[in-house]
Amino acid sequence: MKRITYKNIKLILCIFLASSLTMSCKKQLDTNPLDKFANDTFWSSETNARLAITGLYKGEIQMNSLAEFSPSDWWSYHGLLYLEFASDNAYDRRGDNSAFNKLSDGTLTSNIGILSNYWTLSYKRIARANFFLENVDKTPVSPELLARFKAEARFIRACQYFYLSQYWGDAPLVTKTLTADEANHVIKNKKQELVAFVERELQEAANDLPSYGKLPAAERGRATKQAAYAFLGRLQLAEKSYAAAIKTYENIINANENSIDPNYTSLFDGSNESSKEIIFATQYLVDLAGNGMFQHNFPAIAGGWHLHCPLGSLVESYTFTDGTAFSYTDPRYNSQNITQNRDPRLGFTVISNGDRFKNLRYISHPDSTLSIDQLTTTKQATRTGYGLRKFNAENFSGNLQNSGTDLPIIRYAEVLLSYLEAKLENGDPLTAELLDKTINAVRRRSSVNMPPIAVTNATIVRAALRNERRVELALEGIRYWDLLRWDTAKDVLNGDFYGAAFPDAKNIRVKAGSSRDSYSRWYVTKKSFRAGQDNHWPIPQSEIDINPNLK
Repeated sequence: MKRITYKNIKLILCIFLASSLTMSCKKQLDTNPLDKFANDTFWSSETNARLAITGLYKGEIQMNSLAEFSPSDWWSYHGLLYLEFASDNAYDRRGDNSAFNKLSDGTLTSNIGILSNYWTLSYKRIARANFFLENVDKTPVSPELLARFKAEARFIRACQYFYLSQYWGDAPLVTKTLTADEANHVIKNKKQELVAFVERELQEAANDLPSYGKLPAAERGRATKQAAYAFLGRLQLAEKSYAAAIKTYENIINANENSIDPNYTSLFDGSNESSKEIIFATQYLVDLAGNGMFQHNFPAIAGGWHLHCPLGSLVESYTFTDGTAFSYTDPRYNSQNITQNRDPRLGFTVISNGDRFKNLRYISHPDSTLSIDQLTTTKQATRTGYGLRKFNAENFSGNLQNSGTDLPIIRYAEVLLSYLEAKLENGDPLTAELLDKTINAVRRRSSVNMPPIAVTNATIVRAALRNERRVELALEGIRYWDLLRWDTAKDVLNGDFYGAAFPDAKNIRVKAGSSRDSYSRWYVTKKSFRAGQDNHWPIPQSEIDINPNLK
């Protein structure tokens, strides 16, 4: 996407906020006569239309702070990465009362604040997209450019409905600008109506979007055919339309414009943002459109607030280097160096006690009372004994609340793993050739170099594939959705969760009424996902209070 000034982005978003209505009747969306004047003249140039489409990509801007204290978007670090807290991969340093934790611990209700964030901001972006589509025809541009602008807006709108369909199921399907009265009386559409709409919109948008390989470097971050197909594949995979998903993913694979990058860590630390593996990412720029991701996620020793705490169950999912499952009783396990003899992606993703971060010693041992990163239930530090390395650029030396590191939304690795899943679940033959061009292509990137999956038994491949998704896409905001669509959340998100093991520690947290864990792991929390009840989120009570039709 073209880099434009933060001032201009804010200006266009203010125009959109004032000129369109969302699903709630709120004072900040009231219009005034100046707004009408602005809209009459705004669509007079291609430059303004580009500003408008940029505003759609950017979504909700944090006007006063780049550090997000609640989800501001599905594609922001707080909105995407912190969904991992609802899974078995990570824990929110803010504790059991964290809203994300409540999504899966058996206490989910319609009053949880983040539900309103996701819902309201989705419909704000939808309203802006509707407004854009209703007005962009006024712009004096070529038919080809106009078609592309519309395809981009339809892609962005369809992605919002993708998330609404996946997390809420039934929700209003709004495709035009609403009056206040209309907004306050909309009714819910069935999930399948949303799914059908998203599928049609993404297919048609792909026709008018440029191919990934033809996107100019100056437009990096704008939607491509591959981005539309990647979201369409996600939808079809979730809806078990496996034959359709196969064809969709083949559109990406056969185009041969994306590839697995040899350097895994570079995909997340800002040093390789133009990699052909990154199909779609949220764009950030220091000072103009930055983010506060490092402030929230760096360990305390590096000045961060250590919100992101990987769980022991994630760490334990990384196999030994020969591909065999991890075990605390295996002689290859080294409690003083957990990455030894393990899948290299473990060390690329997690920091543990004794590791170096920004050339500083990370000490999370629960007996290390002088360390600001000591594992406790009180310090502004880890709650699991682990910290986040993935997404944290160790060479960053600026303001932690003003990072320009992009946030990958969909990578080619996910496409290959999803393609294999679609083939597997569709009952297609599992050949060595298929495995080599999908899961093994991901595993053999030179910085990882894990042994290939050689068996073709469907049950074994399914287990290997699901674990591969977990470790390859770890902490990228995918795991919780995977558990929901596989219908395994009811099994996986029930029971006790632990952090790191400290065999020599005197201070180990144990669950009330229980004894010390047999591996000396730190007790973190308990989850009690309710099957049939927590599979979809309740509509925010604040929305129901305005519009009882949503109850």
